[in-house]
Amino acid sequence: MFNALQLQTLHAAIDRIIPEDDFPGGVEAGVADYLLRQLGRDLAHLAQDYPRFCDALEAEAQAAHGQAFAALKDEQQDDMLTRVERGEVQADWPLDPAAFFAEFIEHCAEGFYSDPGNGGNRDGVAWRMIGYEVKG
Repeated sequence: MFNALQLQTLHAAIDRIIPEDDFPGGVEAGVADYLLRQLGRDLAHLAQDYPRFCDALEAEAQAAHGQAFAALKDEQQDDMLTRVERGEVQADWPLDPAAFFAEFIEHCAEGFYSDPGNGGNRDGVAWRMIGYEVKG
C-alpha cells in the first residue's frame, strides 16, 4: 500500500502530531500500526488517499525546503503541517489538504488513545499518560 518514502513521510508526520516527551511518540506508541491496520478495515475507503497524502506532503516539503519531509527539522515540519492545516500549500495536492489533514489528526488520536486491541496505544501507553486504569 505504501512505498518506503511514503511510509517514512507518514511516520514523520505522525511523530509531529504526537511527539515524544516523557512518553513515546506516535509511531513508537503504535499509531502507524493502528492506521495501517484500519486502512485494511474501517478506513479502507481511504486506502488510496493516504499514500496520495504522503506524496503531497513530500512534494510540499520539496517545494518549500528542497528536501524530504522526514529530513526536515521538527520546527520546519511543524510549520509545514500548520500551513497544510490551513490549506496554504505550494504544491499541487490531489485532495483537499486541510480536510484530509483534519482526518489524519483524528486518526492519529484514535490510534494513540484507543484500546490496544485495535493495534495502537501500544502497552496502554496513552492510558498510563492520562492516568486511566483498566479495572480488571
